[in-house]
Amino acid sequence: MSQINMVQSLNRSLDRLMATDERIIIMGEDVGRDGGVFRVTDNLLNKYGTERVIDTPLNELAIIGMASGMAMYGLKPIAEIQFQDYIFPAFDQIVNNIAKVRYRTGGRFDVPLVIRTPYGGGVRGGLYHSQSGEAYFAHTAGLIVVTPSNPYDASGLLVSAYKSKDPVIFLEPKRLYRAAKSEVPDEQFEVEIGKAAKLKEGDDVSIITYGSMVPVVMSAVEKNQVNADVIDLRTILPMDITAILQTAKKTGRVVIVHEAPRTLGVGAEISALIAERAIDSLLAPIVRVTGYDIPFPYSHEEFYIPDEKRIMNAINKVLNY
Repeated sequence: MSQINMVQSLNRSLDRLMATDERIIIMGEDVGRDGGVFRVTDNLLNKYGTERVIDTPLNELAIIGMASGMAMYGLKPIAEIQFQDYIFPAFDQIVNNIAKVRYRTGGRFDVPLVIRTPYGGGVRGGLYHSQSGEAYFAHTAGLIVVTPSNPYDASGLLVSAYKSKDPVIFLEPKRLYRAAKSEVPDEQFEVEIGKAAKLKEGDDVSIITYGSMVPVVMSAVEKNQVNADVIDLRTILPMDITAILQTAKKTGRVVIVHEAPRTLGVGAEISALIAERAIDSLLAPIVRVTGYDIPFPYSHEEFYIPDEKRIMNAINKVLNY
C-alpha cells in the first residue's frame, strides 16, 4: 500500500494501464509536455512517446470526435477535457454519437472510450472553471458517469472504466486532487462501477452524496456525532438503486448533498426514486443540500458550495421533524 493523493493515484493507474495495453492513447490539451493542468498525466509523454500521448489543439469537439473513431476501430483512448466547463463544444459528439453507437449499429460497434475531466469548485476559477455538470450526462442513455471521492476509488474506478465497453464520463473533483492522501494498493485493482460505498453505519438518518461533498459530509457527521448512514454513490449512472432504497427504508430520514445546482440535479432523481419506492418508510420529508441555481460565482465560492453548517441544518431538520 502507498499513501498517495488523487492526482498521484490517477497518474499511477494511467501509467500501469499504458504499460500493459499498447492500444491506450492519452489525448487532450496540454496532457503531454505539461502533464496536464493538474499534472494527472505527468511524465507519461516521456515514457510512451508522442504517438500514445497526444497534445491536441484547443478543440474539444475534435478531441472527442477523434477519440470516438479510435475507440470504434479497436484502440482504447482516454481523452482529457481540461475543465468540465469546456466539454460543451463536444456535447453533440457525446450525446448524439458515442452514447448511441451501440444501439444505432445493433451492437456491431462499441465505444470503449474514457473521457476524464476535472469538475466542480474549489480552485477559485469562476464560472467557466467550476461547474458541476454531471446531470447533463446522467440524462443520456448509453453513457456511464463516474465520480470518485478519494484516491483509492479514483484508481479502482479508472481501471474499471478502461475495461468498460461503453463510454465513461469520468468526473474528477478537482478540489480533492491534493486535499488528502489515503492508502492505495500498489498492485492494479478494480472498484465496481454501479456500486455505492457505505462510509458510515447509523440508524437515525441517511446521507447520500458523492464526489467533492463526501469529505465535507463525513467531517460534519463525525464532529457532531451524528448516528448516520453515509452513502457515497461513486457512480451516478448507473446509480446503485439498491443501496439508496436500503438506507432510506432503514432510517426513514434522508438528506442528499451535492455541489451541483438544485433544480433537476442528481438529488432530484434520488428523491423521486425514494418517493416512488420507499415513501411508506419515510419519517420526514427528504431534504437536499446543493449548490444554488445561479452561475458559479467569481468570488466567495464558499457561500455557493455546501458546507458543514448547511449540512447540519438539514440533518437537524429531518431529525426534529
